[in-house]
Amino acid sequence: MPRVKTGTVRRKGHKKVFKLAKGFRMTRNRLFKVANEAVIHAGQYAYNGRKERKQQMRVTWITRINAALSELVDSPKYSRFIKALKDKNITLDRKIISELAVKLPEAFKAVAQFSFKK
Repeated sequence: MPRVKTGTVRRKGHKKVFKLAKGFRMTRNRLFKVANEAVIHAGQYAYNGRKERKQQMRVTWITRINAALSELVDSPKYSRFIKALKDKNITLDRKIISELAVKLPEAFKAVAQFSFKK
């Protein structure tokens, strides 16, 4: 059998990794082995970062809601507010409620008062 050097296939794979490693410092953008490791780790960090961003946004929404509740007279705590919404079958998620609290405080106040009516 003749010898096969995988020239074009290997070059294509290396170019793909180097393209992803563009902007990395020192040998991380020049040497294939090092660049490949850096790209793999960067992908892991990016994946974890996407998950963490969602967690941080939820924390931000909860903080905004709690701050808006504290400004109301006879304000309940956040947990009691969420429980009251669930009991009244109000299906607004935390993102929407926090948007109401920031951009439309009157609407937020109306939702809060409605959720605590007997």
